[in-house]
Amino acid sequence: MLDIFVAELIGTFMLILLGDGVCANVSLNKSGMKGAGSIQITFAWGLAVLLPAFIVGKASGAHLNPALSIALAVDGSISWSQLPAYIAGEFLGAFLGAVLVYMLFKKHFDATDDVATQRGVFCTSPSIRSTGANLLSEIVGTFVLVFAIKGLGQVVGCAAGVDKLLVFGVIVSIGMSIGGLTGYAINPARDLGPRIAYAVLPFKNKDPDWGYSWVPVIGPIIGALIAVLLYQALLGLPAFA
Repeated sequence: MLDIFVAELIGTFMLILLGDGVCANVSLNKSGMKGAGSIQITFAWGLAVLLPAFIVGKASGAHLNPALSIALAVDGSISWSQLPAYIAGEFLGAFLGAVLVYMLFKKHFDATDDVATQRGVFCTSPSIRSTGANLLSEIVGTFVLVFAIKGLGQVVGCAAGVDKLLVFGVIVSIGMSIGGLTGYAINPARDLGPRIAYAVLPFKNKDPDWGYSWVPVIGPIIGALIAVLLYQALLGLPAFA
């Protein structure tokens, strides 16, 4: 189990370092890339998944996402006994990655007074706050991600590494299509780990927005479970068997 824990910790640490890093890079005052915009953010998040997937994929499958790990335990792709190692590594890696982003951009955070901008480096928030719609967005986004991952796993003759490139494409597609609704967490660790880091880091003024924090945790889990259960059902049909 230790190899899984370490691999997921390293992978998710890199995910958040690069993902939250691009958010800091384009939104904080004094950054040389301030204002670069959503296209850079969307591609950078896709790359933030792609790079650690190549590095730790052999050791753990590079889930980097508790919703995916839970769903794969439900459908039998991993054992339930492995799940705690996955989830612990994912959340700890996300927390530590966020802390390093803070250390790297400390002076830029100091130069940025807006609380929402500071928080937005670490965690997601909806463009229009509506609990039902926000939850549905996270469910749908994660459903697309996990359903695509399951489907890509069935592609015959897919060369090693190509699957990871395709997952990069899936993440960029989700971000560019529906990411503006909630910031497309589609990953409980990606949001909650950095949100906790933000809450404990020494900002003068801060608002972790705990009232919204459950949405990017519960939504992705629901979406991932629907994806694997539907995929299992489809495999029972002649056209998919």
